[in-house]
Amino acid sequence: MSEKFEIFNLGVKSGATIKVKGEVSGDASSFVINLGKDNSDLALHFNPRFEDPNDGSVIVCNSKCSGCWESEQREKKLTFSKGSTVKFTIDFKGDKFVIKMPDGAEVEFPNRHGHDLINYLSVKGGFRVTSFKYD
Repeated sequence: MSEKFEIFNLGVKSGATIKVKGEVSGDASSFVINLGKDNSDLALHFNPRFEDPNDGSVIVCNSKCSGCWESEQREKKLTFSKGSTVKFTIDFKGDKFVIKMPDGAEVEFPNRHGHDLINYLSVKGGFRVTSFKYD
């Protein structure tokens, strides 16, 4: 069963840090953490894939503008596994997002649309959120 965690009217400004902790399902093929204005306008789509047909284990980052996906950024930094408890720290730095993985490795993704406010967060797929906070 696919988990879903969604927050609207979040009001996170540039300079904030978002922390998402949870459990990766033992049978997860992937999950996503989305940040943006809404579901059709995403500044960050963070998508760890455990079984990508092209790359094996990979993290795909992307953005979406007016419902249209843009170009993917693929990283081979998948340093956690199915069935694990993990925490992601996302620094919203204005011009980019810096996602810190459980082992301290980082993935950077540009703020392609220049968003200065994040109102929407969703977590979907094989990941169950156990805590969420921002400061």
